[in-house]
Amino acid sequence: MTIQDSLQQIRIQWMERVSRELARGEGVRVGFVEQLERFYDLLEQTVVTGDTAWLDPILYDWGHSPTETNLEQGEYDVSFIINRITALTIEVTRDTLNDKDGLELLAAVIPIFTHSLSVVVRYEMETRVAHISSELNETQEKLQELDRNKSNFISVAAHELKTPLTLIEGYTTMMVDMVEQSDQLQINSLLKGVNTGILRLRQIIDDMIDVSLIDNNLLTLNFQPVWISHLLNLLSNELKKAVASRKQTLVINQFEGSDLMIYGDSERLYQALNNVAANAIKYTPDGGTITINGRLLPGFIEITVTDTGIGISLKHQATIFEKFGQLGRTDLHSSGKTKFKGGGAGLGLPITRGIIEAHGGTIWVESEGYDEVKLKGSTFHILFPTRTEATDPLITKFFGHFEQQKQKLETENSGKENPPTNNPSA
Repeated sequence: MTIQDSLQQIRIQWMERVSRELARGEGVRVGFVEQLERFYDLLEQTVVTGDTAWLDPILYDWGHSPTETNLEQGEYDVSFIINRITALTIEVTRDTLNDKDGLELLAAVIPIFTHSLSVVVRYEMETRVAHISSELNETQEKLQELDRNKSNFISVAAHELKTPLTLIEGYTTMMVDMVEQSDQLQINSLLKGVNTGILRLRQIIDDMIDVSLIDNNLLTLNFQPVWISHLLNLLSNELKKAVASRKQTLVINQFEGSDLMIYGDSERLYQALNNVAANAIKYTPDGGTITINGRLLPGFIEITVTDTGIGISLKHQATIFEKFGQLGRTDLHSSGKTKFKGGGAGLGLPITRGIIEAHGGTIWVESEGYDEVKLKGSTFHILFPTRTEATDPLITKFFGHFEQQKQKLETENSGKENPPTNNPSA
């Protein structure tokens, strides 16, 4: 008996047993039997021709047929069906054919089933990967939308808070002036305390606005000549009181490039340096040392802020530059600009990174880890280009093109005001 004859002989029993075991319910069985008929026809063609490509169309359909539920639950139904078809084929062959014909048939079809299983598994994995990629894209879109909503909320909330704050600040200032003239010292002290709180609130709101500007690529820089030494002197004077209150030592070293004149936004660069230095004071215990140093590199200047503080763990050395990044427990949060481990809104370092990157530079931190006993400290590296022109090449190119267009228009207008004449002597 030929292998094709053996297939014909077991076909009825094979169809009955496979459909009975694998199809549940009459409605399902009807559709499943049609698929089995198609599979068996292609199996016969494959055996006759020796070409497994005959089965590829139905295997492709089966491999890409899992439903959303199957994909979400991680079920591999089609590969299970191929495995069961293989096992049931062996059972039907054993029950229907003699040993010789059965062995010949199985020797012919088992490799085909094995090939079919590998093809189906590949198709199933492709479908599953596509499903997971789609879910990841949806999740990413939701996260981006959430981040946009958060940025929008920050922007709106900051501006909503700033309007009444301006009114309160103005009236408080007028009241302080009136009280000072009447020499009521106690009320004057209270009003100054209120004013201090208002200034702190204004700083928080300004930080929120800065974050919103950075997130939406709206941060504008006013490029002008900046002397590094001038920024460092301002920083020293600003931090003198805070360092003294914490019995710390602030050391600002002279270094190659510290007397350099560059182009940048002086206010923003000072804001960035002040944020980093204030952060160093905050996370350095009383009596510690903050050292500001630097060096000149080809095309860049590097400023380092090193402290003898509690350090930063490796897993948090990137987190601190993200918005609202907080170290330690938020339920133990205590506000304070220079208080030891005093928390803030978590916006200072993200704003600093935005300012430095807007100047074409970068910022990173190095620390051996967090340890409040050994005090391993941290070093912040600020790197930005040493611009020698007020504008970058792109802006220069833009304005150069603008001037060319302007001159062209002026020439054309001049030609219209003095039209050419036909007189050759003109």
